[in-house]
Amino acid sequence: MIREWKPGDKVRHAGKPEWGVGNVVSADGSLQDGSPCQRLTVRFERAGSKTLSTAFADIRSAEDFYMAPERVSEDPLLAAHDEASIRDALIKVPEDATDPFVSLRRRVQTTLDLYRYGESPAGLLDWAARQTGMKDPLSRFSRHELEQIYQRFVANVDQHLRRLVKDARKLEPGLVQEMLGSARPAARQALRRADDGR
Repeated sequence: MIREWKPGDKVRHAGKPEWGVGNVVSADGSLQDGSPCQRLTVRFERAGSKTLSTAFADIRSAEDFYMAPERVSEDPLLAAHDEASIRDALIKVPEDATDPFVSLRRRVQTTLDLYRYGESPAGLLDWAARQTGMKDPLSRFSRHELEQIYQRFVANVDQHLRRLVKDARKLEPGLVQEMLGSARPAARQALRRADDGR
């Protein structure tokens, strides 16, 4: 069943979770290649207003995402739990890159897209916001802490990419070479490292 959105719904763009929670401003029905979809105008916390088609954008309820608490609990035990949960969310390879029900090609592409965060100054904040749902990750972590945690995240992504490359060599032999041709520089380097380690 296709979900229909209406003004006032709280949503997230699964492909751009760093945009934060969005509020649906308008929702109009339309058709894309004969299939029903919606044209949405959504005002996102970190990206402003965007006009999206549900035929192309993976729009989900904001409740479907892990949301890190913006404030640390007053109770030291709860605060330690919050901190551990957030750090775990930061280093976890996202589900859309690991889902076995998604094609191998799509998992490789999604994994390679994760390397984009290290390529720009704002990338670190976008990565932390994507992983946790926090509006302002610097309210919880220093830049230095985020850089250290990001290195652990990259190590996890590297390990996951090695497994995908191994599977691709068996199941889709030309896939790695094809992805090398279209990948961003950081992703291309990671793909070469993963392929050299086979």
